[in-house]
Amino acid sequence: MFVHKTALLSAITTALLASASLQAAEPLKAVGAGEGQLDIVAWPGYIERGESDKAYDWVTGFEKETGCKVNVKTAATSDEMVSLMAKGGYDLVTASGDASLRLIVGKRVQPINTALIANWKNIDPRLKDGPWYVVNKQTYGTPYQWGPNVLMYNTNVFKTAPDSWSVVFEEQTLPDGKSNKGRVQAYDGPIYIADAALYLKSTKPELGIKNPYELNEVQYKAALDLLRKQQPLIHRYWHDATVQMSDVKNEGVVASSTWGYMVNGLVADKQPVASVIPKEGATGWVDTTMMHVEAKHPNCAYKWMDWSLQPKVQGDVSAWFGALPAVPEGCKASELLGAEGCAANGYDQFANLAFWKTPQAEGGKFVPYSRWTQDYIAIMGGR
Repeated sequence: MFVHKTALLSAITTALLASASLQAAEPLKAVGAGEGQLDIVAWPGYIERGESDKAYDWVTGFEKETGCKVNVKTAATSDEMVSLMAKGGYDLVTASGDASLRLIVGKRVQPINTALIANWKNIDPRLKDGPWYVVNKQTYGTPYQWGPNVLMYNTNVFKTAPDSWSVVFEEQTLPDGKSNKGRVQAYDGPIYIADAALYLKSTKPELGIKNPYELNEVQYKAALDLLRKQQPLIHRYWHDATVQMSDVKNEGVVASSTWGYMVNGLVADKQPVASVIPKEGATGWVDTTMMHVEAKHPNCAYKWMDWSLQPKVQGDVSAWFGALPAVPEGCKASELLGAEGCAANGYDQFANLAFWKTPQAEGGKFVPYSRWTQDYIAIMGGR
């Protein structure tokens, strides 16, 4: 199934980029001395130096070894990452699949020379040549982490794990006898339309949805209708990890789509929280460290990309973020992740996840991302 999806996406991507007449910059030929600085746009929790928890620090060692001081700008959504990279001033970005192709087509990132990255050999074969970062035989970055968008739930309300996304999409009485209205959340990003489409793929097979990122007008309208019906149930459309954790702890939120990062944080805070991938499946993400086309610190950028692919670094990031390493050995190399960490985070679910990608019109067959953006903003506003 994954091979078929990959081939299809690769064909679409190649056609898209050919039409854009993309001219790739020449990759670096050799890595020289570091420039002393590195500026990264990253998801929260991705670049840690022990300030949140001294046990989680994969930056200090890098800075000592390379002399490259790491500065991080966190971004809450893929759209924010694309905007920041468009403005410039950053060397690297940890881009998800719904941003990476936009960055490539927009000529915001440059191809890399994998021969200059010694740890490239460590990468999970499932991620090599992924069409979300390899285009026209050019490689635009190094895989960083991947994972599912899970259903987080309150274990005091749900004595047994909910088995369906219906608890956030459909108004209903929860096991504690109270309505879910005002007690559930949804992601503040247009790509969440795919979550609705994935739910409908299972619950309304007559729609014929095959890929939640490739929706014709009828399928797209059904997804929007579901999201409009969901809107009165929503406590908050979340994009800030810290705010969502506070809402679960203090505001009575009992179910939501989320990342393992928030689940881990709440569990560590002794909150009654767990997560599950429901029977309808889940969307997911594969993140790639991509280099700005005008990176001011390219040598430090290459040094970081290589550093980030060490098994222990990969395992430590996965432990902190509740994700999966792009390097299989990371499952064994991190005491923080533990022997069962990869299994618990969904390592074997790779083929079952609908990974984020930027929706394309493909000659008018499908609704493009520009429409997703304007329509989802309207839905969040109650329109």
